[in-house]
Amino acid sequence: MMAGLVKLLGETLAGHDGSEVATSTLAGAGKVVGLYFSAHWCPPCRAFTPQLAAFYKKWKQSDKKDLLDIVFVSSDREQSAFNEYFDEMPWLALPYTERSLKEKLSRSFKVSGIPTLVMLDAETGKAISSEGRRIVAQDPEGENFPWKPKPVAEVLGETFIRKNGDEVSKEAFDDCVLGVYFSAHWCPPCRSFTPQLIKTYNALKEQGKKFEIIFCSSDRDEASFKEYFDTMPWLAVPHGDKRKAALSTALHVSGIPKFVVLNEQRGVITENGRAAIASDPDGAEFPWTRKPLNVLTDRYGQDLNEEICLLYFTDGVEANVEDAQKLLLPLAEKEMAEQGDDAVRFFVTLPKEEITESLATFVKAPSERPLLMILDCGGQCVYQSSAQQITAEVVATFLSDFRGKKLTPRPLS
Repeated sequence: MMAGLVKLLGETLAGHDGSEVATSTLAGAGKVVGLYFSAHWCPPCRAFTPQLAAFYKKWKQSDKKDLLDIVFVSSDREQSAFNEYFDEMPWLALPYTERSLKEKLSRSFKVSGIPTLVMLDAETGKAISSEGRRIVAQDPEGENFPWKPKPVAEVLGETFIRKNGDEVSKEAFDDCVLGVYFSAHWCPPCRSFTPQLIKTYNALKEQGKKFEIIFCSSDRDEASFKEYFDTMPWLAVPHGDKRKAALSTALHVSGIPKFVVLNEQRGVITENGRAAIASDPDGAEFPWTRKPLNVLTDRYGQDLNEEICLLYFTDGVEANVEDAQKLLLPLAEKEMAEQGDDAVRFFVTLPKEEITESLATFVKAPSERPLLMILDCGGQCVYQSSAQQITAEVVATFLSDFRGKKLTPRPLS
């Protein structure tokens, strides 16, 4: 299975003094590789790097020394800065010249800020945890190594409470889509979103949909929790319950409000349930599963930032929009089937949508329509098709050339 790590990081990594190390030497069952996304120009990075180095050096003196490696993935702006910073580190690095691979890693692991330490299973190349910084701080002796998270279904636990204090067993909603709502009374955006969520929840219940919500509170005391929970029609994890912190980790919660939607098997349908509710308050698209092709609305703003997106700019004429959707749908379905989580997202844009105007300005799109582009926010670039008439063959070739690195990127800045 070492091919998983090699496919992810390439054949070789950079050692010190210009040496090269085969990526395959890091792979193996029971081993972990940490990807350290960092940069010399970043003050929080420079503060964390010595802490990580001390953790790593101590680890390498333990009986588990062969079970953990770290790879520096640089966001430095030039080779000389990378060289200077890498000299301070006792581990390996992704070669600085591999800029496109660095951007792909950032996208794959949804790295939106640095420093970030992502722990990988060295046998499969799959992510174990994106909270390596927390692991270093809370488990310096590696007592919980290899830090594999428990399944969400297990973390959820067995019982929950209603606002009257009654306990409810998880069996009561085992066959339901489940929303996990991280919120707090002291948080103004939370108090603004909660009424919207209540409206959608009630609408879905009236429609007979199998849906339940669990409130996970960040309130500072029991009284505030009770006051806030009393406004909600769903269930909750009791205030102060350790499951709240465990669920926050398992579902990658870094701020509130956050609304995560889980399927019946407790796999994640969407971590951006807040946007889904805002754009679909009546629940017409419940349970908001990912579609191969979408009309671009504000709901998908986060997707534009985090994923590679193919954009078909239309003139807004209804017949032309329908033609664009018919043309793109089989291509989008094929892309999702073949690429899975790495699939390029497909969007049709409408001039009347505010996000379309903002996006067109952001990517400096010419005014001619139709227009075909690929947006890569992680790579800070955009690709534009020169085709004046867009056909299925044009789209397929454009996407193939993008994957084959045959297109010329245009910087966004």
